[in-house]
Amino acid sequence: MAGIPLTRCQFLIPFTVIHDEIGASTAPLLAKFGLPTSVEEKADHFIPLLRAVSFAEAAQQSQGIVDFGFQASQRLQYCHLSEKLRMVIGYSPTLFTALQQVCKWATLEDNVLHMWLERCDDHLKICSRLLGTSGIAHLEHSQWLQNIFPIHIVRQFAGANWVPATMAFEARYTPSAQTRSSWPNTRFLSGQAASWIDVPVSFLSLPSLADELPASPADDETGPSANDIVGALRLMLPSYLDEGAPTVAEVAEMAGVSVRSLQRKLSGAGLSYSDLLGAARFENAARLLRDSDAKIIEIAFSSGYADPAHFTRAFRRISGITPREYRDQSRLR
Repeated sequence: MAGIPLTRCQFLIPFTVIHDEIGASTAPLLAKFGLPTSVEEKADHFIPLLRAVSFAEAAQQSQGIVDFGFQASQRLQYCHLSEKLRMVIGYSPTLFTALQQVCKWATLEDNVLHMWLERCDDHLKICSRLLGTSGIAHLEHSQWLQNIFPIHIVRQFAGANWVPATMAFEARYTPSAQTRSSWPNTRFLSGQAASWIDVPVSFLSLPSLADELPASPADDETGPSANDIVGALRLMLPSYLDEGAPTVAEVAEMAGVSVRSLQRKLSGAGLSYSDLLGAARFENAARLLRDSDAKIIEIAFSSGYADPAHFTRAFRRISGITPREYRDQSRLR
C-alpha cells in the first residue's frame, strides 16, 4: 500500500514475547494500536510500522522496560531475515558484495527502508533510514533493529563475536548505562542524519564463513540445489540488468560452484543461464511497459538490451507481440 510504512511482523514478535514474559497483557495492547493479536504465526506478513513503534513505546512506558528496542534486538538472529534476502547474501562471494545486495533488497524487510554505504577513511558506514518518517518520535525502537541486522550480516563473514566500533541512531536517543555496559567497546551516537554502524574497510574482501568458495572446484562438488540457485538468480538478475548482467563465471562464483556445475544444475531444472537472463529482462521490461510511461528505448536499455531493435525481437519471441502492442493491450485491460 503506497504511502504506508510497513514492516514484517517478524520484527514485532520479540517485543510481544518480552511483554508476555513479564506477565503483561499483550493482546489488548496490540488491539489498541490496530495490530494483529496473534503475531508469531504471521512472521512474513506485513504490518504498519508506525503502529508497531507506538506499541513498543506504550509497552515500555507502562511496564517500565529499559531500552525495549535493545532488548528486542537481542532476540533477533540472522535467520529472522526474509528467506529471499538470506539467499542473496548467501550467494555473495565477499562481504562487500553482500552489503551491496542488502542495500538493493532492503525493502524485502520494510517497504520504506533505504540502505546505502558510505566510505569514511578506513571504515565503511552501513547506513539506513526509514523514508517518510522524519520527525516521528520513538523510532529508536526500530533503529535498533535497523542496526542489529547489518551486524548479523557482517558476522556471516567476520565471525559471530564481531561488534562495530560505532553505532549511530537517527533518533535523539542515548542508550541506558545498562545497555552500554553490554557493548563496552562500542561508541554510541545520537541525532545523526541516518542510523549506521561502521565496519573496517579491510573486512570488505572477506569471504562468507557459511559458504566459502572451494579452492579447486570439482565436477562432483556439493552446493546449493538447482532450485536454490534458480531462486537466487531470479532475485539477483533484475538488480544487474541496467548495469550489464553478470557472466556465467561471475554467477558461478557468487553461488560457490564451478561454471560446469552451475550449468549442470540449471540444466537439471530445465533451464539455461540465458533462459533466466532472458526471463529477467522480459519481466523487467513488461513491468515497466505496464506500470510506467517510460519510452521504449529507455525500457530497452534499463532491461539490459543493446538496442531497441534487439529488444523488440526478444520481447516478441517470448510474448508473441511487440513491446508497444503489449503496452497498448495492458492499458486496455
